[in-house]
Amino acid sequence: MQKQGLELKQTQRLSPLQIQTIKLIELPVQELEQKIRAELESNPVLDDGPDPDRQQDDDNAKDISIDDIKDDGEIPAYKTRINNWGKDPRPEYNTFSVRESFTESLMEQLGYRNLSEREYQIGSFIVGSLDADGYLRRDIESLVDDMAFRAGMEVSEQEVEDMLSVIQEFDPPGIGARDLRECLILQLNAREQTEDVRDAKRILTEQFAEFTNRHFNKVMSRLNINEDRLKAAMACITRLNPAPGGQLDDSFSEHAQQIVPDFVLEDHDGQLSFTMPRFNIPELRVNKKYSDMMESAKGSDDRSQKEAATFIRQKVDSAKWFIEALKQRQNTLQRTMQAILDFQHDYFLDGDEANLKPMVLKDIAEITGFDISTVSRVVNSKYIETHFGIFPLKYFFSEGMENKEGEEVSTRELKKALQECVDSEDKKKPLTDEQLVTEMEKRGYKVARRTIAKYRGQLGIPLARWRKEL
Repeated sequence: MQKQGLELKQTQRLSPLQIQTIKLIELPVQELEQKIRAELESNPVLDDGPDPDRQQDDDNAKDISIDDIKDDGEIPAYKTRINNWGKDPRPEYNTFSVRESFTESLMEQLGYRNLSEREYQIGSFIVGSLDADGYLRRDIESLVDDMAFRAGMEVSEQEVEDMLSVIQEFDPPGIGARDLRECLILQLNAREQTEDVRDAKRILTEQFAEFTNRHFNKVMSRLNINEDRLKAAMACITRLNPAPGGQLDDSFSEHAQQIVPDFVLEDHDGQLSFTMPRFNIPELRVNKKYSDMMESAKGSDDRSQKEAATFIRQKVDSAKWFIEALKQRQNTLQRTMQAILDFQHDYFLDGDEANLKPMVLKDIAEITGFDISTVSRVVNSKYIETHFGIFPLKYFFSEGMENKEGEEVSTRELKKALQECVDSEDKKKPLTDEQLVTEMEKRGYKVARRTIAKYRGQLGIPLARWRKEL
């Protein structure tokens, strides 16, 4: 027997203003400008021209009232203009070169090739199968099976091989390799074929096992080369990149794109502050002529006037939400950046990574009172210009570990110390991971061997045997 009943559930729904604000918070300044321009084109109520009432105080500016218009819905009584950006003394964008993600770069290069739709789909699947280092760790047969199961495409192993060969011609060289040797050979193939490069290729193709085991006398004897030529060839090999795709979130190629900093750090004799350059973002307000049109429609029984008034009311509603969302975006970014600046004050004075404290999203969320997801949206794709460089806000976030004194230090400080250990080692007897643990302990950092291996990989530092020099 079926029973019927009522059940009350409490659900949380985002308001139009919250949705609009969330979308705007995620945008960096260049995309925000494009969004505002698109909104100006689609909503005739929005105006970015000179304000005829500019001399009046904002609080005395005439707002639009639709109380007398018979229509459902409410318009919140927000001010109908945004004027809290300040003036930017620089007339043009101060743009900086950053690097686009390695996957984006490969897909862009794939699009430049004269490929059929089928070839493009196979190539896209291969690109999506590469790991963070840029390697294809799976065999061709498995890719063929995956494409049939996940993409619904029946392809042959030869088709996948052919497209993999195309991708292996992309930049950075070494992409799409199936093992380290193939990765290094691909990079050598892309270089000018000098004697040193040819010797290096022979070493990797004919004597790879002996070379990796540091049996240099065997390599010289079997390839009939002297010590000078071996050293020159080794120099070629050691300059190659064993992980052309990069590591984790630092996966970048060398293709530059232009960005505009969302914040500019200012240092006045140790007093730190920041500005948010306005650039080409206009001041927005609701056009006064639509207020007059609304006023004239009050009490009218004319159907066409009522329909026009309803249309205007909807556009005014949309315009007010957008203007208020911009104001809330501004406030959210300001408070978040101020919290980061206060938290990392010592670092921002001179950019010394040793002063970069461990900081996670939760720390800033607790300071600002924002949700962690809101802080994450602010941090994503935003940059700050400082007197010691241009940095994404994500750069300042890192986990922490304790040193021997029990003080918490950031992973960036640990990585910097590890890099210094490697830089100062005897290259004829490079330090193993176990020895690096000891060296780090001498510097006051207690780090496990597996942590050393992890950080070494993220820094692009090869194993000890690969760092050994004659």
